[in-house]
Amino acid sequence: MYPELLRLGPFVISSYGFMMVIAFSTAYVILHREGKRLGWEPELAPDLVFWAAIGGILGAKTYYLIENIGRGAGRNLAGLWEMAAGLFTLNLQRMAGGIQNFGAGLVFFGGLMGGMLAVTLLLRRRKMPWLPMADAVAPVLILGYGVGRIGCFLVGDDYGIPSNLPWAMAFPNGLPPTTIPVHPTQLYEFLAGVALFSVLYRLRLKTPYTGWLFALYLILAGCERFLIEIIRTNREYTFGLTGAQHIGLIMVLLGALLMYFLPRKLKEVAP
Repeated sequence: MYPELLRLGPFVISSYGFMMVIAFSTAYVILHREGKRLGWEPELAPDLVFWAAIGGILGAKTYYLIENIGRGAGRNLAGLWEMAAGLFTLNLQRMAGGIQNFGAGLVFFGGLMGGMLAVTLLLRRRKMPWLPMADAVAPVLILGYGVGRIGCFLVGDDYGIPSNLPWAMAFPNGLPPTTIPVHPTQLYEFLAGVALFSVLYRLRLKTPYTGWLFALYLILAGCERFLIEIIRTNREYTFGLTGAQHIGLIMVLLGALLMYFLPRKLKEVAP
């Protein structure tokens, strides 16, 4: 595993952090190009990426904090304090005292909600419509998610259940470590993210109505996460489903509702 790409004294470049930078940089390049096509103001793309990054990190850390109350470092007030302090100050050393590693707290669904909230506030301040922007960023969301999974792979986090497939691998220095070959689900999700990005990016030029591409993203991303959880090791909650599977189902339902109601709404406002 390669949790650190470079260490110069106290200065450390983590593989997970590096892949996050790659993900957000890729998002900026794509949105900047898309913004030119759509006639955005030049500063809109960097503003979107910046606020999505801030909201996404805070949302992911908050989700992780809530999900881990009652276990691990979250079993006592001291552990919760360390987790919260690392969360809201983004102090990596304090974060390590509460959750052992920075990347482990970056939960995608919390990041999605936090990023969407931050971008929503930005759009409201600029008095811009939400759904057209959601369509524009939908392909970028799934690609960024896939790129981020390479970071998980490099630190040995978020792998799957034991497997005897030829490409199964062990993570002896992972989080947590395992010497038993397991599904490299991080790579599965990277490939899925690239594939779904290709589909959404091609469809962006022929959407039937505003909001359709974002609705499709919700359905595809929700299905992808629901299915990958079958071979993951996350804790199960109600109905034998993990927390990610519950949220995946919610994403699919929201996407389906958007696809059902948006065309009818357009008919109502049509002259």
